[in-house]
This record gives sequence, structure tokens and C-alpha cells, in this order.
Amino acid sequence: MNESLNIQKNLIIFGIPILIVGILVLIAKSSFFEVHPNRLSIGITIDLLLTVPVIYLMLIRKTSIPKTTVVPIIIVGMLICSIILPEENQFYLELFKTWILPIVELSIVSYIIHNVSKAVKQYKSNKNESADFFTTLKTTCYEMLPKIAVIPFVTEISVFYYGFVYWKKRELDENEFSYHKESGTITLLIAIIFIVAIETFVLHTLLTKWSNVAAWILTSVSVYSGVQLLGFLKSMYKRPILIKNGKLFLRYGIMNETIISIDNINSIELSSKDIELNKETRKLSFLGELESHNIIIRLKEENILTGLYGTKCKYRNLVLHVDKNAEFKDLLETPYNKELR
Repeated sequence: MNESLNIQKNLIIFGIPILIVGILVLIAKSSFFEVHPNRLSIGITIDLLLTVPVIYLMLIRKTSIPKTTVVPIIIVGMLICSIILPEENQFYLELFKTWILPIVELSIVSYIIHNVSKAVKQYKSNKNESADFFTTLKTTCYEMLPKIAVIPFVTEISVFYYGFVYWKKRELDENEFSYHKESGTITLLIAIIFIVAIETFVLHTLLTKWSNVAAWILTSVSVYSGVQLLGFLKSMYKRPILIKNGKLFLRYGIMNETIISIDNINSIELSSKDIELNKETRKLSFLGELESHNIIIRLKEENILTGLYGTKCKYRNLVLHVDKNAEFKDLLETPYNKELR
């Protein structure tokens, strides 16, 4: 019954805007439009960019659908407007793109950042909680953005945040563990950043002799890659492994993460021996076999490992590196944690 009501509600929410857009498209393609192109162009532009988004916003007002989903509706309206209207009748569309759209985008980003800041402060005010920007940002964005857009948005914001904003030293609590000090990953990533920088300079110099445009495109891509690597690298310092409330939060910066219920752990083995990686056995590190390990966690039931941009894979055994692996194993096997199983 509830499922049937939800389907009907969704049909109304999305059906009405689609119906209006369909009518506007038919008007733009009609002979009547050819007679009055200027007046009808203004009306179609206003309806697609303002009327349809406002109606959609009113329809979702009392639902759980994020209000920020009105932005994709506006963008779709812009695309339809640019397709169905002749170029000579797109004056008001261009005005909207130039002056209104940037304000809408900035407002949405500011709104998200404001809510994330509030959430982080709320976590920090409770000494029993551990504020994690990446997790907080995801939680906040899931409440405000379409699900499909959350992970890409969160990843890009987090890369910038960890790379350029978050410089304060992260002190570890008793239930937190680092994983980057002895693994060699930091050294490898720094080396890659330097190689990218040197190759970018050399290739830019060579390409300018052939095409300035190609040279700057390559440079922009390389700089963007370098920024991402810096964000990935620094996130490893700021997102330690955490044991809390009967759960093991395994993180590898913002690249990979998984949450394991302690009662799902079958065994924890201190081992650095080579192990075959397959569908059942995964590495927490996104570098795979390039990084050494000293812990093997075997589970009773399958779990999910989440990677960059929300990619997911199943595993039964997880291989990882923990700087203080013996202490890590001991803490997981303390009587307190056993009681939580």
C-alpha cells in the first residue's frame, strides 16, 4: 500500500514538470511559434528556467527529496531551452546563464559548506565523538543532494579541504591508529607528485612549440592530478583507523574505507607474508601490491569496501598495514570489545 502511494506521489512530483516541459517543446515546434517567435521565446524561457523549477520545489516541499535537486531541474531547463529555441531568441537564456546561474550555484555550495561546518562543530562539542570531515560531508550532502551526485561532489571538496585547508596536526586517541608512517606510501606519493611536476614542465615547454592550447590543456590536467594526489596524501594523516562502539572503522585516506562490526571478525593475524589478492581477499590500500601489509583480518561474513567515487567491492579477508599492529590487535581482542561481539 505504502509502495503504491509512493509511486503515485513520484508520478505527480516528476510527471507535472515533465508534462509542462513537453507542452513548451510542442509550442516551440509549432507554426504558432513561427508567427510570434519573440514573445513566445520570452515565455518559454521564463517557464523552463523559473516556472518549472518553482512548481517542482512546491511539489517536493513536504517530501524527503533534497531541495537542492531543483538545481539539476534548472540545468535541464537550460539545455532544453538552448535546443528548442533559435539562437536569435536566446537573449534571456544567455542573461540567465551569465548572471543568475552563478548566484544559484554559489548559494548551493555556500549552503552545503555552512551545514557541514555546523555538523563538524556539533561533533566537536561532544568530547565522546570524533569529528571526521569526510564522513560529516557525506552525511550532510546525502540530505541535500541527489544521491548520484554526492560521492563525486564530496570527493572533489575533500581533496581541496585536505590538500589546502586542513593543516592542523591530528593527535591520535587511544582507540585510533595511523597506517602511513612505516608503509612507504607517503614517500611514493610525494615522488609521484614531483615526477608529475617535472614532466609537466618539460612537456609544456615542448608542446608550446606545436600548440599553446594543447600545452595548457596538458598542464591543467597535470596540475589537477597533482592537486588530487596532494589531497589523497594529506587525507591519510587526517583519517586514522578507529575502533569505537563495537565497530572497526578502517580508512585509507579518502581513497578507500570500510566499517567492520567487531562481532563479524573471525581472526586477526599479524603477518607480512605475500597473499594472493582476489574477489575474497582485498587490500585496504588503493595501491594494492605496491604497498606492504602487516595485518590480515578474516571475517565470518562478506563485507563491502568502498573506494574512490563510491566504487564498491565485496571481500571476506582484508589485508592492510597498521603502524602499531600488535597494539591494534590487542585492543580489538580486549575483554571490552569481546563483550560487544
